[in-house]
Amino acid sequence: MPQCFTIMNNDNNNNTIQEFDVNLICDFFLNTNRQGPGSPEATLKALSFIDNLTVQSLIADLGCGTGGQTMVLAQHTSGSITGLDFFPEFIECFNRNAEKLNLQDRVKGVVGSMDALSFEKESLDLIWSEGAIYNIGFERGLNEWRNYLKPGGYLAVSESVWFTDHRPAEIHDFWMNAYTEIDTIPNKVVQIQKAGYIPVATFILPENCWTEHYYVPQAKAKEMFIKKYAGNKTAEKLMASICHEAELYSKYKEYYGYAFFIAKKINPFQD
Repeated sequence: MPQCFTIMNNDNNNNTIQEFDVNLICDFFLNTNRQGPGSPEATLKALSFIDNLTVQSLIADLGCGTGGQTMVLAQHTSGSITGLDFFPEFIECFNRNAEKLNLQDRVKGVVGSMDALSFEKESLDLIWSEGAIYNIGFERGLNEWRNYLKPGGYLAVSESVWFTDHRPAEIHDFWMNAYTEIDTIPNKVVQIQKAGYIPVATFILPENCWTEHYYVPQAKAKEMFIKKYAGNKTAEKLMASICHEAELYSKYKEYYGYAFFIAKKINPFQD
């Protein structure tokens, strides 16, 4: 599941995701093409740094959500893609989307957890994850997922980052409550190198990945959700949290955002 879940940790009562009905969250995001910031252009830009993919290539999109980015990936690669997400409703939608695009022969969604992957070790040519590695933590994901990549295989993930070394207390506290592993881009690159990868490319997602492709399309989903759950206090609080996150981004977008990291697995050096 992409990183929409950080929105649950942002009010003065320090609510966490566990205090919300996960079914409500899924129901809302089922009606959005993307469950986190991104865009087709950003997906394709990240893909442009990856070479040697063929029809035999095996690709995994971890935390795929309903597959907005996966379908873009599939339309510009020729290998087989497995989308993995914890929520069955997302995977059902994912597989319907693959069928609509006639991609079902090589794109399949499965229910599973990214901290207990069922792929064979060193079997994947590419691991993709847009805004979802935070679910198990950036550093842990780098180290554990590396085991499933072939030598020379690629990892492409988008992750929340600080753009500056210092930032206002309000946004700093919000993120410290939501995701303590948020860090600056140079520090993330150091973690990538230490985990046994060559950092191939890094770029910041432009503002329209948050606005045009994430927040603006939520308007219709919000309208449907509010109508469906009229009078439900938890649903109302969820909507307030989502709106608050958008307000924070508008106010503090020069201090944080998402960056895409593309890295290549290398074998450990031995004397």
